[in-house]
Amino acid sequence: MRLLLTGKNGQVGFELQRALALLGDVVALDRLTCDLESEVSIREAVRRFEPNVIVNPAAYTAVDKAESEEGRARAINARAPAILGEEAARLGALVVHYSTDYVFDGKTERFYRETDATTPQSIYGKTKLAGEKALAATGARHVIFRSSWVYGVHGSNFVKTMLRLAGERETLSVVADQIGAPTSAALIADVSTLVIRRLSETNTAGLEGVYHLVASGETSWHEYACHVIEYGRAKGHVIKVAPDAVRPIATEDYPTPAKRPANSRLDTQKLRDAFGLTLPDWRGSLDHVLEQIL
Repeated sequence: MRLLLTGKNGQVGFELQRALALLGDVVALDRLTCDLESEVSIREAVRRFEPNVIVNPAAYTAVDKAESEEGRARAINARAPAILGEEAARLGALVVHYSTDYVFDGKTERFYRETDATTPQSIYGKTKLAGEKALAATGARHVIFRSSWVYGVHGSNFVKTMLRLAGERETLSVVADQIGAPTSAALIADVSTLVIRRLSETNTAGLEGVYHLVASGETSWHEYACHVIEYGRAKGHVIKVAPDAVRPIATEDYPTPAKRPANSRLDTQKLRDAFGLTLPDWRGSLDHVLEQIL
């Protein structure tokens, strides 16, 4: 199997390089070898390698900056998946693409299902939803994984930021009224690999489409931060902030250019049923990554 991977230096891309190697020959590209803002660059990369599977974790993920850089966000998040889909359709290849909880408005009181109405509230969310639709419209075989609150050993993320700030400050304020499931890049990569292997088999009709892929359970950003900080403290990491000095605050107390969903909980029943999976609790996956970071 020949696999073409974009965004190899991102959190998910980094883990996918490891996981996808089990399936065959992987060509991993970065921004220099495949510029997702350039149609020519994208088409040349695909035609040079002619893969059986295109895996596209690359994205414009600067959520707040996207509010003032809509053109760049739309080129990378919406137009690039369409081009990859067009090339994949020509080759008969499978496209595995990644999306986000930001396609929802976060106003429901339950876990979001794949079939729920998508009403993104930010440029980032709107461009990611546009990418989903554009890929599907090409007619290429595809799987789209929506995930949330992604972190990993590699790259910058909330986990590393909390450890750094907790080692520098005596008090911290963290939003407590947004809920979701922290999801490790390693989990996303491992599940992606399993799904690709399954879809390479015969009699897999009906298994393509959109799936929610997150760790099980739920938490708030505040509880998430407290877990990270206390784990660091227990492991001897330099922590200045006291356990009772991590203050829960409301979203309105921490204004940002882009609106965040209050409810980012994603229902994974469809994925679990289709592929016979049991997804780990967010705490276990987080502790595994923290062990590596610390």
